[in-house]
Amino acid sequence: MLEHGGRLRKAAMQYGIAQEDWLDLSSGLAPWPWPIPPIPLRAWARLPETDDGLEQAACDYYGAAQVLPVAGSQAAIQLLPRLRRAGKVGVLSPCYAEHAEAWRRAGYIVREVLEQEVDFFLDSLDVLVVVNPNNPTGLSLTPQRLLDWHARLAQRGGWLVVDEAFMDNTPHLSLASQANQVGLIVLRSFGKFFGLAGVRLGFVLTERKLLKLLAEQVGPWAVSGPTRELGQVCLRDSAGHTQQRQRCEEASQRLFNLLDQYGLRPQGGCALFQWLIADRAEQLHEFMAQRGILLRLFVHDSSLRFGLPGTDADWLRLEQALTAWKHAS
Repeated sequence: MLEHGGRLRKAAMQYGIAQEDWLDLSSGLAPWPWPIPPIPLRAWARLPETDDGLEQAACDYYGAAQVLPVAGSQAAIQLLPRLRRAGKVGVLSPCYAEHAEAWRRAGYIVREVLEQEVDFFLDSLDVLVVVNPNNPTGLSLTPQRLLDWHARLAQRGGWLVVDEAFMDNTPHLSLASQANQVGLIVLRSFGKFFGLAGVRLGFVLTERKLLKLLAEQVGPWAVSGPTRELGQVCLRDSAGHTQQRQRCEEASQRLFNLLDQYGLRPQGGCALFQWLIADRAEQLHEFMAQRGILLRLFVHDSSLRFGLPGTDADWLRLEQALTAWKHAS
């Protein structure tokens, strides 16, 4: 299993700090979880059905023609390689590591490419995987550039897979409305923007034939009845969407300014996190962890991802820790 953010129990044991005493900034989730509505007893007592309104709510929210709900977009990441024969896959990197891992495990030849290398390698690839906005760098690519790549792949029967897990704050950049094109697959995550990662809900947006093939791989009842009820309420709460986008944007900019103030200017980020390369990233990660603040460390490029603090107390705690780091340095 690959390492991910959010492993708070492990950190609590390692540093001898109770879980409830941590400030977890490691996961890139909105720190304001959506209110949980009352869940009808029938959602717990009966097998879930697919005509309950969840798919329509998701189509309306994403602006898509059709969707397939899955148990988190991670499920789709692992299943998509089953729908093609072995070939060459490019992954725009660095990005969420599970993409390259899933294709490698399925026997594909995987090349991790930088943004400026895509055009050179594209015509030799069967599939290109892009995370947009990227995790952890925050790189955001325009819809037109992605559609140009898709056109080159599709004329040879290739796929463009776009993971839009962090796209909710910038829906104008999404390819959701284009996802009925053959060879274009868009993945959306529910838990990050809505602050409900434990729900395990995601959506695949693509053309009907491919959705049907993927649905056969997913199997029946992949998303629980209570999750389907909760998902509909959240996806239809347009006033809540506006509020969440605003506070995420404000908090992200505030986080950028705070880090910059302490000589830790981020190199990238989006509405849900800031990312920076630092010579002493491992030491800073350890320094914060000893004070009960969990960050996401990427050892291979000496970088850190900071999620958003959610309360005034959280902001003060982070600022005090940064002050201590600056004095210790």
